[in-house]
Amino acid sequence: MEKNKKMKKFGVLVGGGPAPGINSGIHAVTMEAYRNGCEVFGICDGFKQLMEGELVGTPLTPAEVAYIYSEGGSILHTARANPTKSPGALEKVVKTLHEAGINALVSIGGDDTAFSAARVAQYAQETMGIELKSAHVPKTIDNDLPLPEDIPTFGFETARETGTRLVMNLKRDAATSYQWFLVLSMGRQSGHLALGIGQGALATLTLIPEEWRGKEIRLQSVVDVLVTSMLMRSLQGKPYGVAVLAEGLLENLAHEDLKSLDHVERDEHGHIRLADINFLDVLKKALDKELAGLGIKHKMVKHTLGYELRCAPPCAYDIEYTRSLGGAAVDFLLQGFSNAIITLQRGLIVPIPYDQMINPETGRTEVRLVNIDGFKYQSAYKFMTRLKPEHAGNEALFAGLASLTNLDVEAFKRRYVYLVDGLS
Repeated sequence: MEKNKKMKKFGVLVGGGPAPGINSGIHAVTMEAYRNGCEVFGICDGFKQLMEGELVGTPLTPAEVAYIYSEGGSILHTARANPTKSPGALEKVVKTLHEAGINALVSIGGDDTAFSAARVAQYAQETMGIELKSAHVPKTIDNDLPLPEDIPTFGFETARETGTRLVMNLKRDAATSYQWFLVLSMGRQSGHLALGIGQGALATLTLIPEEWRGKEIRLQSVVDVLVTSMLMRSLQGKPYGVAVLAEGLLENLAHEDLKSLDHVERDEHGHIRLADINFLDVLKKALDKELAGLGIKHKMVKHTLGYELRCAPPCAYDIEYTRSLGGAAVDFLLQGFSNAIITLQRGLIVPIPYDQMINPETGRTEVRLVNIDGFKYQSAYKFMTRLKPEHAGNEALFAGLASLTNLDVEAFKRRYVYLVDGLS
């Protein structure tokens, strides 16, 4: 299709949390736009300044972005500002872009930013009669966009690699110092990142919310898995280990276990600020109590894998991936199309219309969960040290585990045997 000659000026902005590869995407947008004779304006702070009626940023040229593709972070910064909260904010965003001559907007962000971009474009076209074309480049280290199972989201591979190397260091520390590490990994609703890190580092075990198959998660069941894992390791002569836990465990905790968290701070889109909740403190306190009741003492160290993963320099995969997505977003808009999320699937660029990927009521995309029945999860599960269905009826194992506690075998089995049937 012939490219749109009316398209003269692109705007590019970043919303949500950082992910490795953002600058590579900005680089690609700039290079492809200039290759087609268009200008590019880099908008700082997501929608935040636009909502105030101000255009804050800088013109982008090939010379200025030449080497940013290998850098972490975002040269345009990022913000979680939400313009969909009021018609007034939407109007200011559209008017500011229009007055600056920007008639095509490439947004880089997660589902909240995609929803904001979709509503801004809709408001411009339907309410103000202004042509504003929109394309969204999706990013998330959580790897939870509804793409085919074998296709990662941009930033995930770098975050997984970075997290894996860090957990490998903790494994060595655990073995050296005879202690357990409780490692909390990002992943608000899904366990992809935690599982990828745990599998890459061969952690002792990894716990993800999908194991409960959509049911509420009780803190005690998390404690029980960890306690029995610790006992199994001790029975092997290894009183140490690393447990990787997805932060989605907190997001899915039963209300009874969240009562003390009812007044936690929430972000612009209504999410609990998980970073402000010290889940590991709560978990360690419960673990210490359980172990003390069994007459056991283990040295435990808490560690959160979070912000150090988001702005890591992108790996080669994510550089290539984001350059493809950024360039494709520009081409999509130049061909006269609009209002879609740009994805790369099995070597082909696949634009998905906003209304097909974003739930208009929640403003979010469907979450891709870990398929715990799939080979990838089952392969990781095989190498975890924990009670499993294969241990049902293993009297020698239960006798050995009970011998490490102040419980007799029957009391121990009554307390923990339910774990062999799984958590769901």
